[in-house]
Amino acid sequence: MDAAGLRPLGIGEMLDVAIKLYRRRFGTLVRAVAVVIGPIYGLLVIVQLSLIPTQDDIAAIESTDPVTGMPEFDWGILWAFVAGALVFGLAYFLASQLATAASFRVVSAGYLGEDVEWRDSLRFAVGRLRSLVWLSFLLAVFIGVGFLLCIVPGVYLFGAYAVAVPVLLLEELRGRAAMKRSRALVSGRWWPVVAVIFLGMLLAQIVSSVLTGIFTIPLGSADNEVASILGNAVGSTLSAVVVTPFTAAVTTVVYFDLRVRKEGFDLELLAREVGVAPAERAMFFPPPAPPPPPSGAQPPFWPPPPGWRPPDA
Repeated sequence: MDAAGLRPLGIGEMLDVAIKLYRRRFGTLVRAVAVVIGPIYGLLVIVQLSLIPTQDDIAAIESTDPVTGMPEFDWGILWAFVAGALVFGLAYFLASQLATAASFRVVSAGYLGEDVEWRDSLRFAVGRLRSLVWLSFLLAVFIGVGFLLCIVPGVYLFGAYAVAVPVLLLEELRGRAAMKRSRALVSGRWWPVVAVIFLGMLLAQIVSSVLTGIFTIPLGSADNEVASILGNAVGSTLSAVVVTPFTAAVTTVVYFDLRVRKEGFDLELLAREVGVAPAERAMFFPPPAPPPPPSGAQPPFWPPPPGWRPPDA
């Protein structure tokens, strides 16, 4: 489809475009996400294996106080578990921010007809990590408070801030400015935006559950804690690598669709603004329906006979 022919898309069309973008850039997306997510789950495996209790630990836990006769609890095991969980949680949060930003970069460039290497996308993400962390904190606070206030405000803010991350990454607006811009873009289109995001999340959750279950259920049923830990880590890693780019693709398509609808942008104008020079035509979009011919202008059959012209020609 020509850049000048970019048009607003329906809900199903947006999902279709997101899936096509995801498939066309699958290799680049997987590399960009796996490079940052894989080592984090490797860290999780190391932490979990180090916390498997030995026979001495079990004996210490099961021992009783000689005075009171009450079971003694080894607080060192608990604090080790808490420390490991905190380290993994922080590392995973930062890695997920990088993976999401890199995925947005690859998908947005693909939307505009450009190929971006996974290394370039990660460099792009690293340069915006601090702003992403701050925006994530603000979104968590605002949406979390909204859910505490009878749930409905939280649901509304979830939709209103749906495109805050692509706004930050592609328009260089940070913090509250990105949230305000997202809310302005979504205004008047809240229901379609939430519908697309929800359907994308539902598809992602289904795929994630299947991939995680393939490795977790067979190994988890075995009486081997090490195999269970490894299976869970492999399944979770594969799930994150596959699902993270897809959710980014859905959000990116929603963002561009809002700009096309509200600002009349086409691919070439968007490409210049984002700093991408389209190298090829975007072939992801369904062609627009041809305009109906004026009344009385139809040929007697198709293709028209030689020399046939509309009556008003």
